[in-house]
Amino acid sequence: MRNKKHTSWWIIGIVVVILLGVGLSVGANGGFARKDEVTVGTIGPDVQIWQHIADSEQAKKAGLKIKVKSFTDPVALNRATASGEIDVNAFQSWSYLQAYNKENKKAQLAALGTTYLEPMGLYSDRYHSIKEIPDGATVAIANNPANTARGLLLLQSAGLIKLKSNFGATSGTNDIASNPKNLQFKEIDDTTGPRVLKSTDLVLIGNTIALTGHLNVLKDSIYHEKVDQSTKDNINVLATAKKNRHNKEYKKLVTLYHNKQIQQWISKKYQGTKVNVKKPLSYLK
Repeated sequence: MRNKKHTSWWIIGIVVVILLGVGLSVGANGGFARKDEVTVGTIGPDVQIWQHIADSEQAKKAGLKIKVKSFTDPVALNRATASGEIDVNAFQSWSYLQAYNKENKKAQLAALGTTYLEPMGLYSDRYHSIKEIPDGATVAIANNPANTARGLLLLQSAGLIKLKSNFGATSGTNDIASNPKNLQFKEIDDTTGPRVLKSTDLVLIGNTIALTGHLNVLKDSIYHEKVDQSTKDNINVLATAKKNRHNKEYKKLVTLYHNKQIQQWISKKYQGTKVNVKKPLSYLK
């Protein structure tokens, strides 16, 4: 009996050591995932940013092992984050996150912290200034509520349209009060902006997507957002499933993003188009 007991404890000990060494835990999808690894889902040029962060000395010093997963569909990325397939995502503005939560009551997300603001731009291969835009010109605009509203606010800022007084973060073209140039609107998928530039008079493009088409919002757009209080809803955030909003390991990613050396690399890589915004979440509300 003694030998059997000793053998049983010996086997249990080996199993415990193996599990501790490998650092496995059962994931939300029934598979196994490393406890000490954080999966960050992102889109477009931000994939390079987070891969750089994952490989950095700063990440090692913070004790973070980061796995970066690339997506092309923002809705799919948010859903993967809400389900736990992705721990944290890095691609969306505060207003986009609010719009997603409004449409997905059972798969809520929460912001962990702010990252940057990159101006949305109005681009054209046919016109070089706002003054050149003719009556009846067609404007390609994102087909998701947050970026539709953001694009319309930009057109108002440019003096091309006037919006109703109750215009909100998810309002659309039905809330245009005045359209003196009789602009026509064509809804497109966010990610196709650079590709439709040659076939459309004007295209509203967010900078993350613009960069994938080798466009610099500060140089190539005919008009772009100014960085001020009026654009704070457009500040990008790190997001996670609502139940994980207090996760200390995930919050380390916010601090890591704002690291001085990391920011120097981002600024040089993207020619200043990703403006660092280090603000408390209360600033957005």
